[in-house]
Amino acid sequence: MSEMEIGALLLVATIVVLCSGVSIAFGLAAVAIAFLAIFGGPDALSAIPETFMSELSSFALLTVPMFVVLGAAIGLSRAGTDLYESLHRWLYRLPGGLVIANIFACGLFSALCGSSPATAAAIGKVGIPEMLRRGVPRALAAGSIAAGGTLGILIPPSITFIIYGLVTETSIARLFLAGVVPGILLVLIFSAYAWLASWRAARGVPLAEHFSLKQKMEGIGRVLPFLGIIVAVTVFMYGGIATPSEVAGVAALMALMMVMIVYRTRLPQLWLILVSSTRETSMILMIIAAAALFSFMMSYLYITQTLAEWMVGLDLGKWGLILVINLFLLVVGCFLPPVAIILMSMPVLAPVLATGDVDLIWFGVILTINLEIGLITPPVGMNLFVIRGVAPSIPATDVLWGSLPFVALMAGFIVLMCIFPGIATGLPDLLLGVGR
Repeated sequence: MSEMEIGALLLVATIVVLCSGVSIAFGLAAVAIAFLAIFGGPDALSAIPETFMSELSSFALLTVPMFVVLGAAIGLSRAGTDLYESLHRWLYRLPGGLVIANIFACGLFSALCGSSPATAAAIGKVGIPEMLRRGVPRALAAGSIAAGGTLGILIPPSITFIIYGLVTETSIARLFLAGVVPGILLVLIFSAYAWLASWRAARGVPLAEHFSLKQKMEGIGRVLPFLGIIVAVTVFMYGGIATPSEVAGVAALMALMMVMIVYRTRLPQLWLILVSSTRETSMILMIIAAAALFSFMMSYLYITQTLAEWMVGLDLGKWGLILVINLFLLVVGCFLPPVAIILMSMPVLAPVLATGDVDLIWFGVILTINLEIGLITPPVGMNLFVIRGVAPSIPATDVLWGSLPFVALMAGFIVLMCIFPGIATGLPDLLLGVGR
């Protein structure tokens, strides 16, 4: 069989295995081992243990468990509730202010935990009931939280950016900076839509309530320690004081100390944070190792090189190539989680993008926003299921229809970034110098 025929067979086998309900890590590993056994021979099989373990020995992977601990500590505490309440006290008089407060809370919470499902769950558990009680349309309430939660993989610290940086060998610090401005702009765009939707619906009018300046400042006081973590991460990483791995460790320690001091977290809850972090880290690392084995198999059988040569041979030009890749990512993003997509696709796409003179830092942001769309697009949009879990009274159709306007906004923002790439590259170039 030719390499293209093997590649087509591999695609079908991978889709069948992943759709069977098998976990992504074990599914990828099983497909890789089977194809190496059939088409590679004994020599290829002998490289499996070394490939699997060497991928996990990277020092840079220390950032993953540390940022996971950071996210778990914030996500399993009352930080999300306090963040939402604090913003609501300042924005309650604004038309659609309650929805905007939730979107801003999602943005700030994303900067603390770096996880989209965790952001949607933490803010949604508090924000959605409050919005419904004040007459906000169900679709808008659910859609704003589902879309706001996606910012967890864009606004740093982001596990997605860490994995992307490791796979493409690009600077994680530069990727983090590249996600800041797009993340802020998406928060503002989402908020503008929420204001317009609330104004046009003439609903969601706040209850007759009033918060004094003292009450507003009390809310900020409980949130400030956690915002201090964001400042510390920024200063340590971009001030050249520490590496991303060291910054992740400091941030995780600070988060644990904060939840213990501010919320008086006791040992059982602290144990729950550590257990949750261990489970999520194990899942991510297993996917990373299995995807490395999958990538090794594709390279060993010359599938990766053949696909890259085929895509270059299409002669689509830079923007034609970007369009095709984005359409591909939109489709697979509806079925697979972001980490798996990056690990499976970037070993093939990175050489093609390099040939097309595409800035990998800029493309990392484009890819992440694309994956955000997948998180709120059926049939496997993770955040859609999270919203259904925290707000079972809202029908699935309302959750879906409420998310679609935000899907359109993110798709439009991708086009905007193609026209103005400096939205992503401007800040890292300014602070770290021009580079890739």
